[in-house]
Amino acid sequence: MARIRCTNYELNLIYDRTSGCCHLCHRKLAFSNYAVRGAKGAWEVEHSCARANGGTDRLCNVYAACIACNRSKGTRNTRTVRGWNGTTRAPLSVTKRREAKRLRAVAGATLGLAAGSAFGPLGALAGALVGAALGERGNPDR
Repeated sequence: MARIRCTNYELNLIYDRTSGCCHLCHRKLAFSNYAVRGAKGAWEVEHSCARANGGTDRLCNVYAACIACNRSKGTRNTRTVRGWNGTTRAPLSVTKRREAKRLRAVAGATLGLAAGSAFGPLGALAGALVGAALGERGNPDR
């Protein structure tokens, strides 16, 4: 299988785009194990639209994928392969993940505040704190 040539900077962009997770199965990858078959967290650059199907090497078409997912995908559609793994989209980038967690925390705090207000000011405060903590802790990729 031909390996795409990338600079270290481009590999960092590709890896960080999905928070260092395979965009097909969401398994955690190890940046240092790029193209190291058999190593824990080994990964390759994967073309969302395969080159055989007209895909390009542009950064908008490449993602990090564990070697097993990349090799089994072949020229299949990305949506099909993600479906095999029970996922529907790629993991969020670090910045998008941070923003999603912040929004979930605000939503949790709002719900907690509303639910806790039935128990007075202390209940509202406790509800808001618990709601924010639970909202922030969840996985935004699910």
